[in-house]
Amino acid sequence: MRPIPLSLALLTAAGLLAAQASAWAHGEEHGQVKVLQQQRPSNAPGKQAVMLTVSYAPGQASPAHRHPGAVMAYVLEGAVVSKLGDGQEKTYKAGEYWYEAPGTVHSVSRNASEAEPARLLVWSLVDEGRAVTEPLE
Repeated sequence: MRPIPLSLALLTAAGLLAAQASAWAHGEEHGQVKVLQQQRPSNAPGKQAVMLTVSYAPGQASPAHRHPGAVMAYVLEGAVVSKLGDGQEKTYKAGEYWYEAPGTVHSVSRNASEAEPARLLVWSLVDEGRAVTEPLE
């Protein structure tokens, strides 16, 4: 069985997030996206905070996308190449992090290594009922 692309896993996870919390098995089954928690913060009515991990296999990449909410990403393991908006590609190593403003185009997101896995911790604040990740049109 071939693993699903990371972007599909993210979109599936995001769609399930809007539906219900208990439906995360699909993302976890493929090991790429794992939701750690989701909450409706009392000081941010209409918003949902989501914490998840994204795992990249060696050489794995995801297609260009955007996040409708704010995103903070932290590299837990390995190294990830990222390009946001019109910025330059940058390689983030374990212990490094970045911020994505709502709606920022994330045109490059890939494992920097062809031999080692990489894993991110991601936190997002998104409107309730909205997907965490949206494909570019």
